[in-house]
Amino acid sequence: MTTLEIMKTAKSVCASLASVTTDEKNTALLYMAEELENNTDRILAANRTDVDAARGRITDVMIDRLTLTEQRIKDMAKGIREVTELPDPIGRTLASVTRPNGLVIEKRSVPMGVIAIIYESRPNVTSDASALALKAGSACILRGGKEAYNSSAAIVEAMQAGLVRAGLPGELIQLVSDTTRESSYELMRGVGYIDLLIPRGGAGLIRACVENALVPCIQTGTGICHIYVDETADIGKALNIIENAKTSRPSVCNAAEVCVVNEKIAPEFLPLFKKRLTDDRSEKGLVPVELRLDPRAAAIIDGTPAGEKDFDTEFLDYIMAVKTVADVDEAIYHIQLHSTHHSDCIITETKENADKFIQLVDSAAVYWNASTRFTDGGEFGLGCEMGISTQKLHARGPLGLEELTTYKYVILGSGQIR
Repeated sequence: MTTLEIMKTAKSVCASLASVTTDEKNTALLYMAEELENNTDRILAANRTDVDAARGRITDVMIDRLTLTEQRIKDMAKGIREVTELPDPIGRTLASVTRPNGLVIEKRSVPMGVIAIIYESRPNVTSDASALALKAGSACILRGGKEAYNSSAAIVEAMQAGLVRAGLPGELIQLVSDTTRESSYELMRGVGYIDLLIPRGGAGLIRACVENALVPCIQTGTGICHIYVDETADIGKALNIIENAKTSRPSVCNAAEVCVVNEKIAPEFLPLFKKRLTDDRSEKGLVPVELRLDPRAAAIIDGTPAGEKDFDTEFLDYIMAVKTVADVDEAIYHIQLHSTHHSDCIITETKENADKFIQLVDSAAVYWNASTRFTDGGEFGLGCEMGISTQKLHARGPLGLEELTTYKYVILGSGQIR
């Protein structure tokens, strides 16, 4: 089908969810998870086709982001099952007031309708987005990256089979087959068909949606995530947090990209920091982290001089920029200038500095003594998520079920006139 035909189909079938009960949605989700596992071999074969075609064209960390394994498919199915355990966000009375004239005015949660998501080379987004949209009572249109098209197509076919088993239209989940930019622009211009557009990817994709979308759009942001090591930081704690935030999965948006270090602790901290992230990892046969150093940090440890754009780059790789500052105020100022308002952290044993950092750093998630890698719907107890919103209107942070709903007012009267 063409992209326009997919949008028209989604609009026509989303109404079928209006009368579907919570139990019926959960049954469909369980069947979707089961079909994913039943089709593991076919999904892995499709993924091998994608990975083989991508080798040599994208980095190793992006290959890891693209690659599926049997365990990752089990995790995708587990994520869908976890959505069944979450409360149904539809049909709740969010507020109610009785007016002096006897009118009862209720604010009730309702589905968005048709949710489109444009994303890049992470096949697991295909299942996460589909599960959340279905539980939130919406049809889902998926426009994945060309690198992962075969993988996404196999995943969608399996989930559609689960929907059909549950007696629901398979077209509630659809994958756009056109992987050119034109299909993305068609979704951005899909007025009358698309009720919510969510771009999930790099800065270029986000910018294209912001500049071209005619339909409502939630920005899921790039993650230039900072960790500030304050002068009273526990050094052992800081090293553990930074190593996890940078190296546990460097290709994701909640990985730390910049380490900001207080100059008073820098002479002691930076050599240990370099040893942990670079030297020790090399000795263990792991990929070392390349450190991009400002002049003050470069006077203490060896590394690559930081370039003009290094503090404004989401590396998504084993690279970390290092900035040295005089105090917490300069750290906050630097983050305000360079943060993408995703996730930023302070490591300190001084509550006063932590409180100031938390109050003044304007990001969707602000941490005190914990890895930024926790910015995730599952880790926040929201189930899987559509992405991390870095904007302020409607939704901010992990986009879980509640953020995929809207509301309407229901007015209950007994003959009142104005």
